[in-house]
Amino acid sequence: MSFLVAIVAMAVLLGAAAHTSLSVFLAAAGAISAWLLLFGAREGLARLRRR
Repeated sequence: MSFLVAIVAMAVLLGAAAHTSLSVFLAAAGAISAWLLLFGAREGLARLRRR
């Protein structure tokens, strides 16, 4: 069931992305990528400190 919800959510997001301009899409993608990289780095540092 959760897989179906994930597929529907991805379809909604892709449909919304298809209706935006390329510059808005790239800016949003860059912001999300930066947030994910910072989050991953923070979690990696926290894991190293716990050892």
